[in-house]
Amino acid sequence: MPRVKSVMTPFPNSVELDITASEAIDFMRKHNISHLPATENNKLIGVISERDIQFHLGHSGLQAKELTIRDIYTPEPYVVDLNEPLDRVLSFMAKNHIGSALITRKGKLAGIFTARDVCRSFCEYLQKQYPADNDDILA
Repeated sequence: MPRVKSVMTPFPNSVELDITASEAIDFMRKHNISHLPATENNKLIGVISERDIQFHLGHSGLQAKELTIRDIYTPEPYVVDLNEPLDRVLSFMAKNHIGSALITRKGKLAGIFTARDVCRSFCEYLQKQYPADNDDILA
């Protein structure tokens, strides 16, 4: 069974809790990502997603400049060691409706594994299993 390290996004960006939601959104868009590990004093304590931010903005009536990550992050994220078997990670994420796993090595953030990584990895798997047949002609 492959390990989660084989399909994670290594060296993920993270944000401190005191940045604004507006700054987090700008950062996510600039780097084309949808999840960010949240840290405080360089300690991993949660995760924030673009969806979380949009949800809180829609329900709080506040502007993105008025909310900080501290106000909206998800504490106690799903954290696994980079040698965790991939099937266990996928099963846990599916059963618990989790969009990301934070991957650690010796307790330090080493990567992130998101639903986007799942899709990318599965696509690569399918392409290896079913190589394109150049003789196929579409009508």
